[in-house]
Amino acid sequence: MTVTICGRDVHYTVEGQGAPVLILEGWGTNTDVYASVSRLLSARYTVYTLDFPGFGKSPEPDTVWDVGDYASFTRAFIEHFAFESYTLIGHSFGGRVIFKLFEEDPPKGLSRIILIDSAGVKPKDTFKKKMRRMKYKFGRRILELFAPAKVEKYRLKHSSADYKAASPMMREVLKKTVSEDLTHLFSRVNVPTLLIWGKNDTATPLSDAKLMEKTIPDAGLVELEGGHYSFLDQPVIFSRVMASFMKL
Repeated sequence: MTVTICGRDVHYTVEGQGAPVLILEGWGTNTDVYASVSRLLSARYTVYTLDFPGFGKSPEPDTVWDVGDYASFTRAFIEHFAFESYTLIGHSFGGRVIFKLFEEDPPKGLSRIILIDSAGVKPKDTFKKKMRRMKYKFGRRILELFAPAKVEKYRLKHSSADYKAASPMMREVLKKTVSEDLTHLFSRVNVPTLLIWGKNDTATPLSDAKLMEKTIPDAGLVELEGGHYSFLDQPVIFSRVMASFMKL
């Protein structure tokens, strides 16, 4: 389905009946990735899954958005459908957007949050990372001076899979959003929050979840075997956890 929010057409799915639940996607995913979660919750809730601008079937933003832009867009989506007593679910980047919502007044009507392998903690800048970054910058500088045509190929070789898969516009968005530290917002989250995490998550490590559990006033952590897509790695246990928290 398509809806116009802030003058921009975006794709979303909806299924089920009952109180609203909004699923916010991880970077580079689409609504299909969360179909099993939506199907599970649709037994009792009306479940919306949103393709952020630049994700899935939604057109890219016209300018380089930051996390605040995505949070403002999410607020507008919620207001458009007049959600009352709703639940937010954020996977990876979607969790980052949820935290950003608390930079202003807490979202009205929000009753609880589920964060799945959520982003929001800036990775530690270890000595190894610093050396790798220095080596990369030195190599890029040499190419800029003597072989500028090879700079982009060099950059891609040393980039993440998300960066390589993104369009030129979304690469700029990724650079602007991926490293923002949102830990100062954790203590502002004022609703019950369930953290579901893969023990072997390398994108957003388990230490991030433990920091969130410690800092968010009313938070509980469930650790699953698996990685950054713990809900797909352990679907049976994930379903049981969700059923308990959401009273299915």
